[in-house]
Amino acid sequence: MDMAAFDLFLWVMSAVALAVFVALYFVKAGYGIFRTPSWGVSVDNRWAWMLMECPVFAVMFVLWARSGVGFAMPQFLFFLLFQLHYFQRAFVFPFLLKGRSRMPVAIMVMGMVFNVLNGLMQGGGLFWFGRAAWEEGASCLLAPHAIAGLALFAVGMGINLHSDHVIRNLRKPGDTKHYLPQKGMYRYVTSANYFGELLEWTGFAILTASPAAWVFVWWTAANLVPRADAIHRRYCEEFGREAVGRRKRIIPFVY
Repeated sequence: MDMAAFDLFLWVMSAVALAVFVALYFVKAGYGIFRTPSWGVSVDNRWAWMLMECPVFAVMFVLWARSGVGFAMPQFLFFLLFQLHYFQRAFVFPFLLKGRSRMPVAIMVMGMVFNVLNGLMQGGGLFWFGRAAWEEGASCLLAPHAIAGLALFAVGMGINLHSDHVIRNLRKPGDTKHYLPQKGMYRYVTSANYFGELLEWTGFAILTASPAAWVFVWWTAANLVPRADAIHRRYCEEFGREAVGRRKRIIPFVY
């Protein structure tokens, strides 16, 4: 694939993300609190998350190994940060889940397809079609945008991990009720875990200054913002607007 073909790939992915963004305001992705029998056959949530997330981890590893980049900075740091997120997401997060939730196979397969494409997109952006500034080596990591991006990535990951911890501990063993999360960033938004993930990948895009990373930010928003809206509406219906209060959906004080 040459640069022109890769750029076309990014434009197509961006256009598909727009379609997904619009569609998800009308169709709720059927996992978590929105799972219904109409989505068909389902599998255990733990295995579904692992199978859905591990392809991007594998694709990125193969592309890094074949690229010849090796341990050259800054690409190797970018690779490590990306893999750190997906190692946690594919091989740690699923097995921390409690309860007996299930995920529709259709959702899992769609996630797998996206993750393969995203692995190709991020691997291409980092290892084959990178910025000329990266030729400066590790010194480019001292640029203000790189420092700010790395800080945002770390803060976003911290918020995401803490928010997942809060959700996992809302229920006691055997309890199946729904609860309104109220700790950490959940004091400001009803989807704090999504806010953390969006912040994390925005930081990654600022750090790398890679067009592919910015397309991934757009995809993250296209997927999570409509779902955060649906969750906010569900909480208002289930617990009442007074209980939800002035919390926003996904971005504190904004939306």
